[in-house]
Amino acid sequence: MKKIFLLLVMICLALIIVFPASAGNSGLGPKGKVVVANRASGTISVIDVRSDTLIGTYNLPIGENPPEPMYVTYSNVSGYVFVGDRANNRVVVFDKDDFSVVATVSTGNGVFHMWSDSHDRQLWVNNDIDNTSTVIDPMTLEVIATVEMPADLVGDGYKPHDVILEPKGRFAYVTMLGGSGANDYLIQFSTETFEEINRVPVGKDPHVSLTKKNDLIYVPAQNSNVVSVFNRDTLEPVSELMIPGAHGAGMTPSGKVLYTTNLPGGGTNGLFAIETDTNTILGSSDTPFAVPHNIVVTKNDKLFLTHSGANSDKVTVYAVSKDEPIPTLIGELTVGLNPFGLAYVPNS
Repeated sequence: MKKIFLLLVMICLALIIVFPASAGNSGLGPKGKVVVANRASGTISVIDVRSDTLIGTYNLPIGENPPEPMYVTYSNVSGYVFVGDRANNRVVVFDKDDFSVVATVSTGNGVFHMWSDSHDRQLWVNNDIDNTSTVIDPMTLEVIATVEMPADLVGDGYKPHDVILEPKGRFAYVTMLGGSGANDYLIQFSTETFEEINRVPVGKDPHVSLTKKNDLIYVPAQNSNVVSVFNRDTLEPVSELMIPGAHGAGMTPSGKVLYTTNLPGGGTNGLFAIETDTNTILGSSDTPFAVPHNIVVTKNDKLFLTHSGANSDKVTVYAVSKDEPIPTLIGELTVGLNPFGLAYVPNS
């Protein structure tokens, strides 16, 4: 009996060696969904991250104007998926399981980027017509505050664009772009007082990313061909990485690799990988379609990328891993028109 047991153990070990679990395999690894906002279709597309297939397409509710979904944020605590609707000055709240509409929350005019902290205490929504950020409680769906952007920058033509919250929820960081100056700006706000704490000039057309793995904030600036790295507490400069057309930014769940897109490059060197331990460029990959825009990296070692544009309807999928961080194309999906923002919704 003991010999039979040992034989079974040896067979199991052999099977594990021959057929290891691979997160990149569509049948294995963590489950979940990627939700894509289709800006020109008024819909969201929901993708299964294991099989890289489309689960469904869901309409935003009818508003005063045809819906214009922009960016997507997921709240792990509430189980809500938030989609900004620029045309109707609101955030649409979906249930993560059946994607039924839970509620809508009014915002300022000109909804663009949005983000919530990892503890789901605040959701910040940038409004680039009103030059404000609407702060929402992701649990109660109440508006906590309307944050005015710095008056001197607004007076010089700058508008809020991208936003991200520090992992502990102490600070929100808003990029302001479009002004007459030689630089754009990164503004640090207190999430307690909603007052400006600090600011730093950055490259033109800036976006933001960060990870709890370190104390840095990364600012890709498309029109300056640079990713600037700052200490996120003090905004002191740390490093600069010269990357053409650096635009969209997506961090791996581990925080070890940051990916950024070369949006104007037509697909050549469309994706760059940056190691966050050393803040060095690991390499780049081409994309099969132009206008590589926004990125999300899932827990099963896949990178999903939207290709934006009025007539575009493509999301491409790449294998990425700790050992092979340079993206390798593994598939593409057809979604709605002008796929824009996207978010990862893990199975709880």
